[in-house]
Amino acid sequence: MRAAAEPDRPPDPSAGPLEALLGRIARGDREAFETLYTAVAGSVLGLARRVVRDPAQSEEVAQEVLIEVWRCAARFDARQRSAMAWIMTLAHRRAVDRVRSAQASADREFQVGVRDHSPAFNEVSEQVERRLEREQVRRCLRQLTELQHESVTLAYYRGYTYQQTAEVLGVALGTVKTRLRDGLIRLRDCLGVGS
Repeated sequence: MRAAAEPDRPPDPSAGPLEALLGRIARGDREAFETLYTAVAGSVLGLARRVVRDPAQSEEVAQEVLIEVWRCAARFDARQRSAMAWIMTLAHRRAVDRVRSAQASADREFQVGVRDHSPAFNEVSEQVERRLEREQVRRCLRQLTELQHESVTLAYYRGYTYQQTAEVLGVALGTVKTRLRDGLIRLRDCLGVGS
């Protein structure tokens, strides 16, 4: 069904076929929209593909632009530019908006990915705690006598048995056991570990 022509606005004789179609579309003429759609859809889609690059997204952009033409045809002013220039401006803006939106979405996803790969607070605090504990153990080991330090280092850090430790140090097995016991007691007291 065609809407009646506006009596207060005579048709512009200098207007081209697309401008005339936009005038009819502004009054709700669906047949005029179908004609305009057929005339400009390929150009709109081509521009969208050049800007957006993704075929599926380009088709969505073209569809959105042509719906906008249907809804906003009354805003077209033939004194400012041609109908084709107006439609292509709408298409370009919509395509650029789609690219910016996709980039913003990708940036957000990247930020979420970075945040998700950041070590959790508990991991960081545990690492710091372990580092502090190692430093405290080193400080306490420095407080042992040289004989106690050698015995503890060989037995607990190098994995030697009591017998191997005694052989390396060239002392009796009982002496090694005594040094280890005394050294471990001093370490326990230095570290503040309960007995």
